[in-house]
Formats: sequence, C-alpha cells, structure tokens
Amino acid sequence: MGLIKKPNELQVKSTLSALIYGQPGMGKTTLALSAPHPLLLDFDGGVHRVNAAHRVDTVQITKWEEVDEVMHDPDIAGYQTIVIDTAGKMLSFMDKYIMQNNPKMKKADGTLSLQGYGVRKNMFINFVNQVSLMGKSVIFVAHEREEKNGDEKQIRPEIGGSSAGDLIKELDLVGYMEAIGKKRTISFNPCEKFYGKNTCNLPERMEIPTIINEQGTPTGSNDFMSKIIESYSNYQAKQTELSSEYEDLMEVIKAQIETVVDAETANEVTKSLANMQHIFDSKLQAGQLLNKRCKELGLKFDKIKKEYAAA
Repeated sequence: MGLIKKPNELQVKSTLSALIYGQPGMGKTTLALSAPHPLLLDFDGGVHRVNAAHRVDTVQITKWEEVDEVMHDPDIAGYQTIVIDTAGKMLSFMDKYIMQNNPKMKKADGTLSLQGYGVRKNMFINFVNQVSLMGKSVIFVAHEREEKNGDEKQIRPEIGGSSAGDLIKELDLVGYMEAIGKKRTISFNPCEKFYGKNTCNLPERMEIPTIINEQGTPTGSNDFMSKIIESYSNYQAKQTELSSEYEDLMEVIKAQIETVVDAETANEVTKSLANMQHIFDSKLQAGQLLNKRCKELGLKFDKIKKEYAAA
C-alpha cells in the first residue's frame, strides 16, 4: 500500500485541539471542562474559581517538569481530554524552564531571546502533537486582550509575543466567548473584531446554556464541548464519506462524457449531468470536461437554444 492516499482514504480524526478565550467571569474554564473525561492542568492557580459541582481531576502545576511527569504517568491513559488553564501561563512556565536550562537564551531584561522563542514554539507544537498521538483532545483557555489597529479595537487571546498566531496555526477550533445581553455566547468564526477558527462548519454564534442557578445548584449537564467534539468528529467522517462519493461520481461523469460523439449525444449528456446530485465541484468539473470534449469534436454551444450544434 502506497503512502499517498486519496481523500476518501484519509484517516478520520476523532480528537481536536481548541482554544477558548474571552471576557473575565464568562466561565471559560468550566466550558473547557465540559469536554469528555477531562484532566485539568492548572497553570493559573484558578481551579478554586470553578464551581465545586464542575471540578474535575486536576494537576496544580508549579514547574514545567511536572508537565513531563504527568504526560508520562500511566494514569493519564484514563482521560480523554487535557485542559490547559491558561495558555499564557503555560508559556510562562516554558520560558522559565528554557532559561534555567540554557541561560544563553535569557536576555538582560529577564525575557526570552529570539532563539528562546523559537525553542518555546517547538516545545508547544511538540506538546500538542504528543497529546494528539495519545488519542486525546486538548483545550486551551486564555484571557482576552485588546489591540489597536488604527482607530479600531481588536480582541486577541492573551498569549505572549507572536505566540497567539503560532498557537492558532496548530489548532482545529478557536472560539471567542462574550456576553450579549444576559446570554453567554461563543463564536468560532473569525471576523474583524476577534480571532476565530471553525473547521467543522459550526453555527456562526452559539448560545452557551446555563447549567447552574443563582444558588449554585447545577441545573444541567456540563457537556457543551463534548457535543462540539462529537460534531467535529461526525463532520470529518462525513467529509471522508463525501470524498468517496465524489470519486465515484467523477468516474460516472467521465464515462458519460466519453459517450459524446456528436451534437445529439452531447445534448443528451448535458441533460443527464444537470440532473445529477453533485458533490463539491463536480458540476464545475463536469462542465469543463464536456466543453473540452465538444471542442475536440468541433461542436459549439448555442447560448440562445442552450444546446450544442455542429460548427
């Protein structure tokens, strides 16, 4: 079996990597913990802010070496999602680790050198890949910050330096949480106001259900991100299925076009192609292949009668 695979032969990804960021007090961590069987790596010391009803198994990180220890702990096999709270603090722990192990990567002002940022970027990418290879999803939590672009304000994840861009490149979904009236919402669609990334055709804006009342009593299941991950997995599976159907459809289209030998057969095939249930760009491809075939036969399309005729 060759290494090169057709679209319909690609392995379906059942896990995802995501970032949730937004306004303070929106319940970002609780939302992240709604993923399947999560383990929280608490870099920010903020697990106490999560309602007791929604707390999960947690590692309170004090140094980066503990992350390596957790990732090699046999007990991690029982978890399906790794939640990082917060991404910005995680990178700060990486900074300290890098500078401790190689003082040359520390500038006079106590920050990472340019080379150090390169090392950190690779550390981050390796971490995401490691979680993925373990068959787990990873969800990062981040605060928001405002940037000015001329007269306009733009909202970005609060992640140091150029790391926000590096982070987003490695992720499947990026969602921004904000309050609209009394409703909490999340949007994965990018816009001029905030970063976003939507690789599974999620709705433009989704309302986050209230799962706890004013008395602190749970009123619903904390499973929002579990449903998102399920939706992502189903979408990827459907795309692979459609790719297989697309390949079969294109073979049918090519076979029909080979039957074109004159204007009469060209018009018959044109009607047949129009009545097909097309997938992706199959209609465009069919039209281009038919036009090419008719040109080879010296046929021309009459735009008024909307049919082919001999030149």
